[in-house]
Amino acid sequence: MALSDHLAAVVAVLRRRPGDLLPLYLLGAAVPAIIRVVPFFAALVGYLHLRTSGRLATVQTELADLESPPDPQTNPDAFDRWAEGLVPVFEQVLTPTMLAIGLVTVLLVILLAAVVSPYVTAGQLAASYARLRDERGVDAGFAGARRHWLRFLGLYLLEFLLWAVLLLGGGIAVVIAAGGLSAAGVGAVGILVGLLVGLLLIVALAAVRALFAFAPVAVVVDDVGVFASLSRTASFVRAYPGGALAYYVLSLGVFLGFSALSGVLALVEIVVFPSLLGIVLLFPALDLLKTSLYGTYRGRLRPPTSPDRSLQSQVGDGLRRGWAEMVAFVRSTPGTHALVLAVGLGSFAAGWYAADPYAGVIETSIASRLEGHVPPAAALEFFGNNWLVAITTVYSGVAFVVPAVVSVLFNGLALGITARLEVAPLELLAFVVPHGVIEIPAILIAGALGVSVGVDGWRTLQGRMRRATFADRLERAFWVLVGIGILLAVAGAIEGFVSPYYYRPFL
Repeated sequence: MALSDHLAAVVAVLRRRPGDLLPLYLLGAAVPAIIRVVPFFAALVGYLHLRTSGRLATVQTELADLESPPDPQTNPDAFDRWAEGLVPVFEQVLTPTMLAIGLVTVLLVILLAAVVSPYVTAGQLAASYARLRDERGVDAGFAGARRHWLRFLGLYLLEFLLWAVLLLGGGIAVVIAAGGLSAAGVGAVGILVGLLVGLLLIVALAAVRALFAFAPVAVVVDDVGVFASLSRTASFVRAYPGGALAYYVLSLGVFLGFSALSGVLALVEIVVFPSLLGIVLLFPALDLLKTSLYGTYRGRLRPPTSPDRSLQSQVGDGLRRGWAEMVAFVRSTPGTHALVLAVGLGSFAAGWYAADPYAGVIETSIASRLEGHVPPAAALEFFGNNWLVAITTVYSGVAFVVPAVVSVLFNGLALGITARLEVAPLELLAFVVPHGVIEIPAILIAGALGVSVGVDGWRTLQGRMRRATFADRLERAFWVLVGIGILLAVAGAIEGFVSPYYYRPFL
């Protein structure tokens, strides 16, 4: 197959049943939300410790006695004196118990990331391989994750070790070579030797990355271990250098282009939306491409059939299906939505209560947050941020409901704290109402969907639900998210173009 055939295969897979592949990549985006559970509960434990020990009351008293911080640029001495007033606050917070909680939190986060990240990545590549074979993607993804995640972890650790050895060894070599020649009176030669060693180091690191780029695919396609996958990858590169080089060049070009686009959009404060493009398009496409290249080399793939409908027709049908699936989900799960609403309201009240002692000491301002507001850019960023929150809430629920509930709690607490500390509450309320009547229900639907997905996952683990049925539920969740995305797109447009302006003549 020519490279164009492999690219056509990628496009065909992405267009044919995207809901049977993209859930694994949306789950990858939800990994931080799963890991966030640990620091969230650690913060709760720390808060309870400070409160029961009486230290929190002392902190509140110390903060109440502080004046507003002076400008460090115009009055640095006054700012230094103000900063010294924070020392008693830190003394109350940085206790041995709090430090121990922090250390345990860091260790648990590292351990959880070491398990979840390779598990999800293995599932993504297994799903990509299955879809290229026109098989069920999500089902194969979870089966592949269970089978291969330890091998993926081994590959990650081995590559990290090789990079560490090369960087350490190369750095020592550069210092020794440049220093020795400089001491001998040939400093210019020493600099050139140092540059040469540095160039060789870059080549060695690139070779390691190039080898490990296809090794995970070899694990999935050939069902082999860590070292065997590296051997198979080396054979693939030798036998098919053109295909391997095309992938390396294309992936590097995509990375550089994506970075450039992200940088340009960041200038107008569009930060999250490029991440969505990576999650739903770029990362799946690159995984499909390298899986197609390697799988074809191994004789395990045949070109998938192309869709028989136009892209415009597919997009329209997908939006209609997403809306219908969302409406059907809301109607079929009133109890779950009532539970999520209760959790959201309770966490909002808890945030308001927790922030109450700091009202007037710490202030937030909706007016200051809207400075430099550019409606089109803001609307796109609001949509991207909120849809990413919805995605992470839904698919983090796979980890037995808890992360989805934590996401609802976290957002409720943040809103409650922000509302209590707002210097102009009526202005904040006027800003939130027009888009909030759409955005908040959409986020609550996402919370209910995350709970539903988590319950289904738990039932599947217990053997009370077939794995194929669970795959169906995850695919349905994808389409419900499309419906939620429609709501959030409308809310984002209102928040960008209407909410910041309509009420100002009345205040």
